[in-house]
Amino acid sequence: MSKDTIANILTSIRNADMNKKRTVRIPYTNITENIIKILLREGFIENMRKHQENNKYFLILTLRHRRNKKGIYRTTLNLKQISRPSLRIYSNYQRIPRILGGMGIVILSTSRGIMTGREARLERIGGEILCYIW
Repeated sequence: MSKDTIANILTSIRNADMNKKRTVRIPYTNITENIIKILLREGFIENMRKHQENNKYFLILTLRHRRNKKGIYRTTLNLKQISRPSLRIYSNYQRIPRILGGMGIVILSTSRGIMTGREARLERIGGEILCYIW
Protein backbone atom coordinates (compact mmCIF):
# COMPACT_ATOMS: atom_id res chain seq x y z
CA MET A 1 0.00 0.00 0.00
CA SER A 2 1.43 3.31 -1.04
CA LYS A 3 1.32 6.30 1.30
CA ASP A 4 2.02 8.82 -1.46
CA THR A 5 -1.40 10.43 -1.94
CA ILE A 6 -0.26 12.80 -4.67
CA ALA A 7 1.09 9.94 -6.79
CA ASN A 8 -2.16 8.03 -6.24
CA ILE A 9 -4.42 10.84 -7.45
CA LEU A 10 -2.20 11.66 -10.44
CA THR A 11 -2.11 8.00 -11.45
CA SER A 12 -5.87 7.62 -11.04
CA ILE A 13 -6.57 10.66 -13.21
CA ARG A 14 -3.98 9.61 -15.82
CA ASN A 15 -5.36 6.05 -16.04
CA ALA A 16 -8.97 7.24 -16.32
CA ASP A 17 -7.98 9.69 -19.05
CA MET A 18 -6.13 7.01 -21.02
CA ASN A 19 -9.07 4.59 -20.72
CA LYS A 20 -11.53 7.32 -21.80
CA LYS A 21 -13.47 7.27 -18.54
CA ARG A 22 -15.64 10.26 -17.80
CA THR A 23 -15.48 10.11 -13.98
CA VAL A 24 -12.82 9.23 -11.42
CA ARG A 25 -13.27 8.45 -7.73
CA ILE A 26 -10.32 9.27 -5.46
CA PRO A 27 -9.98 9.16 -1.65
CA TYR A 28 -10.50 12.47 0.11
CA THR A 29 -7.73 14.27 1.99
CA ASN A 30 -7.12 17.98 2.45
CA ILE A 31 -4.13 17.84 0.09
CA THR A 32 -6.05 16.08 -2.66
CA GLU A 33 -8.95 18.51 -2.31
CA ASN A 34 -6.60 21.51 -2.68
CA ILE A 35 -4.86 20.01 -5.72
CA ILE A 36 -8.18 19.16 -7.37
CA LYS A 37 -9.47 22.69 -6.70
CA ILE A 38 -6.43 24.04 -8.56
CA LEU A 39 -7.08 21.66 -11.48
CA LEU A 40 -10.72 22.74 -11.52
CA ARG A 41 -9.85 26.44 -11.41
CA GLU A 42 -7.27 26.08 -14.20
CA GLY A 43 -9.70 24.16 -16.42
CA PHE A 44 -8.05 20.74 -16.50
CA ILE A 45 -11.11 18.98 -15.04
CA GLU A 46 -14.76 19.84 -15.46
CA ASN A 47 -16.38 19.17 -12.10
CA MET A 48 -15.68 17.92 -8.56
CA ARG A 49 -18.06 16.73 -5.88
CA LYS A 50 -17.62 15.21 -2.44
CA HIS A 51 -19.26 11.85 -1.76
CA GLN A 52 -19.61 9.92 1.51
CA GLU A 53 -19.78 6.14 1.63
CA ASN A 54 -19.59 4.12 4.89
CA ASN A 55 -18.08 7.03 6.87
CA LYS A 56 -15.36 7.51 4.24
CA TYR A 57 -15.22 10.52 1.95
CA PHE A 58 -14.35 10.42 -1.74
CA LEU A 59 -13.96 13.06 -4.42
CA ILE A 60 -15.71 12.28 -7.69
CA LEU A 61 -14.10 14.11 -10.60
CA THR A 62 -15.60 14.66 -14.03
CA LEU A 63 -12.86 14.80 -16.64
CA ARG A 64 -12.90 17.51 -19.28
CA HIS A 65 -13.74 16.72 -22.89
CA ARG A 66 -14.25 18.78 -26.02
CA ARG A 67 -16.60 18.53 -28.97
CA ASN A 68 -15.75 18.91 -32.62
CA LYS A 69 -17.63 18.25 -35.87
CA LYS A 70 -16.88 14.53 -35.79
CA GLY A 71 -18.05 14.05 -32.20
CA ILE A 72 -16.65 14.11 -28.69
CA TYR A 73 -12.97 13.64 -28.03
CA ARG A 74 -11.14 13.82 -24.77
CA THR A 75 -8.18 16.03 -24.04
CA THR A 76 -5.10 14.16 -22.93
CA LEU A 77 -3.76 15.21 -19.57
CA ASN A 78 -0.04 15.06 -18.99
CA LEU A 79 0.64 14.77 -15.27
CA LYS A 80 4.12 14.33 -13.87
CA GLN A 81 5.01 14.07 -10.20
CA ILE A 82 8.27 15.82 -9.33
CA SER A 83 8.72 15.63 -5.58
CA ARG A 84 8.53 12.16 -4.05
CA PRO A 85 8.71 10.98 -0.42
CA SER A 86 12.28 9.79 -1.00
CA LEU A 87 13.39 12.88 -2.95
CA ARG A 88 11.93 16.30 -2.17
CA ILE A 89 12.49 19.04 -4.75
CA TYR A 90 12.41 22.64 -3.47
CA SER A 91 12.63 25.89 -5.38
CA ASN A 92 12.70 29.56 -4.56
CA TYR A 93 10.22 31.82 -6.35
CA GLN A 94 12.79 32.94 -8.95
CA ARG A 95 13.54 29.41 -10.13
CA ILE A 96 10.01 28.01 -10.39
CA PRO A 97 9.87 26.43 -13.85
CA ARG A 98 7.46 27.56 -16.56
CA ILE A 99 5.77 24.66 -18.35
CA LEU A 100 5.32 25.07 -22.11
CA GLY A 101 5.82 28.82 -21.85
CA GLY A 102 2.93 29.22 -19.42
CA MET A 103 0.48 26.77 -21.03
CA GLY A 104 0.92 24.22 -18.24
CA ILE A 105 1.02 24.68 -14.49
CA VAL A 106 3.32 23.82 -11.64
CA ILE A 107 1.71 22.94 -8.32
CA LEU A 108 3.71 23.90 -5.24
CA SER A 109 3.34 23.27 -1.55
CA THR A 110 4.29 26.51 0.20
CA SER A 111 4.09 27.93 3.68
CA ARG A 112 0.79 29.57 2.65
CA GLY A 113 -0.76 26.38 1.29
CA ILE A 114 -0.87 24.61 -2.05
CA MET A 115 -0.79 26.98 -5.02
CA THR A 116 0.26 27.25 -8.65
CA GLY A 117 3.68 28.43 -9.72
CA ARG A 118 2.20 31.64 -11.12
CA GLU A 119 0.63 32.54 -7.77
CA ALA A 120 3.84 31.69 -5.90
CA ARG A 121 5.88 33.94 -8.22
CA LEU A 122 3.45 36.83 -7.68
CA GLU A 123 3.58 36.43 -3.90
CA ARG A 124 7.36 35.80 -3.98
CA ILE A 125 7.14 32.49 -2.15
CA GLY A 126 9.20 29.38 -2.77
CA GLY A 127 8.27 25.86 -1.82
CA GLU A 128 8.24 22.19 -2.67
CA ILE A 129 7.42 21.41 -6.30
CA LEU A 130 4.72 18.72 -6.25
CA CYS A 131 3.85 18.16 -9.92
CA TYR A 132 3.70 19.51 -13.48
CA ILE A 133 0.46 19.45 -15.48
CA TRP A 134 0.04 20.32 -19.15
